Parts: sequence; structure tokens; C-alpha cells
Amino acid sequence: MTGFPGSPRLVKGGLVLIDPATAAVRRVIVLQYNPDTLNRSFQIKAFSSESGDRSEALRLTGPPVETIKLDAEIDATDQLEFPDQNANAVQFGIFPQLAALETIASPTSGQLLANNALAQSGTLEIVPMETPLMLFVWSKQRILPVRLAEYSVTEEAFDPALNPIRAKVSLGMRVLTVDDLGFGHKGGSLFMTALQAKEQLAARSGGVLNTLGIGGIP
Repeated sequence: MTGFPGSPRLVKGGLVLIDPATAAVRRVIVLQYNPDTLNRSFQIKAFSSESGDRSEALRLTGPPVETIKLDAEIDATDQLEFPDQNANAVQFGIFPQLAALETIASPTSGQLLANNALAQSGTLEIVPMETPLMLFVWSKQRILPVRLAEYSVTEEAFDPALNPIRAKVSLGMRVLTVDDLGFGHKGGSLFMTALQAKEQLAARSGGVLNTLGIGGIP
């Protein structure tokens, strides 16, 4: 709720977990507050020039490896002011929000038990456990398939029952491309959609040579 009826609706960033085969949404994790900064880095996949073949100097072998890092805040203080409307916050603090993030980094208990049962029965080859496909959503223009690379949390305040009520969370994510997933995978399709949207935005960037102080390329 904003103080001005004409104010634009604030869009939140967050994570969406979907079934990699059916694209059915399994869980939506909304960031309570949008981070002030978003750090992105690119490791370029360029053709190696060690062979000395100058004709290959401009060639790329695939999409770059993009990593995204952000710091988010989670705070139950406002919810605790209205306990009748926020039973979960009163009983658990921000444990549910932290649990939603932390379970991304682990196989489910059901998967672990199933694999243990296979091992106990003498199964020689056990297929590694598959996680849901995670999407990083930062506006309609940026919906990227990602893998959680690192996660850390600093719990800063607690209620009398030692439930955390305020924390800072750091997320590090690696964008998954068609090199990782293939063109037939739902994540590969989403990556291509994001790449095409980026190309369309790049075409709008404009720019003319005389802005650089030159009239043409010598």
C-alpha cells in the first residue's frame, strides 16, 4: 500500500522454482525488499589464441559464463506489530523465508532417503538427484535460468524464543545457458528468450560516431 493512489505498483524481484520437464511452478520466493545493487560479471568464452591462428581472434565458442550476486534483507519487525494478522511471523519469525532459500541448496529429504534405500538394496549405479529449475526474475525483461552457486546469511535479531526476525542474505547465482542445458530444455528456451530480448534492447541504444569526435572509421 502506497500513500499515493497514483503511484506505480512496485514490482518485486525473486526466484521461481519450476519442474524442468513440465514447467509447472513449484515455489515462488519473493524478495521482501528489492536489493539496492545487483552485481553481474561475465567470463567470455573466446577462442584460444594460443595456437597463433589470427583468423580465430574474433571467434566466440559460446555464451559467456554470467554470475549474479545480490544482498537481500528479510525483516519480520513490521509483521510482529500486527500479531493477529501474522501468525507465522509470531511463531517462527523469518525461519520460513530462510528455509525456502536454504532448501534450494539441498536435495530433498525424500530424495536422500530414496537414494539411501537404493544403496542399501545393492544398486551399483545411482543417478544424481535432480533439483527443480530455478529462475531469477528481475522484471519482465530478465527471467534467467540459474543455479545457486553460493549462499550465506547473517541473522541480526531474535525474538524471545530465539527465532530470527531480521537477517541479511547473500546470494550468488550462475546463469545457465544452452551450453549447460541444450536447446530442447525448458531452461535453454528461457535463456534464448532472455538473450533475444537483450538483443532487441541493444538495438535501441543508438549512438553516432560524431559523439565520439570522429566522422568515420579511418
